Amino acid sequence: MLMRKKEEEAIVLDFLPNGYLFDSRPSHMKTAIAQAVGKENFTLLELVPKKGIFLQPYEDVYIGEAKRDKVHHINGKISFDKLTQTAKAELQHCVKQLVHKHEGRFVEFFNKAQPLSTRMHIIELLPGVGKKHMWEIVEGRRGEPFKNFEDIKKRVKLMPDPETAIQKRVMQELTGTEKHLLFVDK
Repeated sequence: MLMRKKEEEAIVLDFLPNGYLFDSRPSHMKTAIAQAVGKENFTLLELVPKKGIFLQPYEDVYIGEAKRDKVHHINGKISFDKLTQTAKAELQHCVKQLVHKHEGRFVEFFNKAQPLSTRMHIIELLPGVGKKHMWEIVEGRRGEPFKNFEDIKKRVKLMPDPETAIQKRVMQELTGTEKHLLFVDK
């Protein structure tokens, strides 16, 4: 859908100081692993911290191209089903925080979303949003763009909470149940 910027920062979901339990290599060959979610595109990542670094859940870590202080390297993207139970539990909380913190980006989605096809609008991909709400959103943004989530709720009658709808959509995309990706980079 959109050109996505590379992840620069991530939030640690789980830290495994002795690597994965299922790793059958001798302990001196195992490396610590952190599972994290990118702050920009909700990318699920497996990180290897620098030696002697212990990461905490919810800790922000820099993963960009410049010198990293805590992360040695990124093993790569991982799928939702490869997350530990702890990471899965923390993910929903992190998604909620990120959507709330970057409200402007998601309000812009409501202001600029276009039809997906002649029969379906991209806004209809949000949980709880059907044709009726979609038309109200499109009409509502014609006069003046929406300012924030509260403005959307006020101007679109009986609209499900837009912030919650975005959070649910992000979680659906992360779990791999969606064909069209609006917010997640896989």
